Amino acid sequence: MNFLDMGIMEILLVLVVALIIWGPGKIPEIARNLGKFMSAMKKMSFDLTTQVRKEMELEEKKTSSSTGSQEKTVKKVEPAVDDKKKSEKNP
Repeated sequence: MNFLDMGIMEILLVLVVALIIWGPGKIPEIARNLGKFMSAMKKMSFDLTTQVRKEMELEEKKTSSSTGSQEKTVKKVEPAVDDKKKSEKNP
């Protein structure tokens, strides 16, 4: 068993020290608070990931729509440029 690169003996040592420092009455309360904290951190991480993913998708849509409008503009301008080139070649 490897938890944070600690073996069974290290984990037991940490638990015994925690039991000595805080006593048997406080350990469940500390574990409960730690669990709530970890749950809140997991939720915040998920929310942040979701928000970033939404923002990236929105940005991609904006980029693709602006690219499409740029292509339309280029197609409109190309004939005028071609006409200008032809008029420069044939004075």
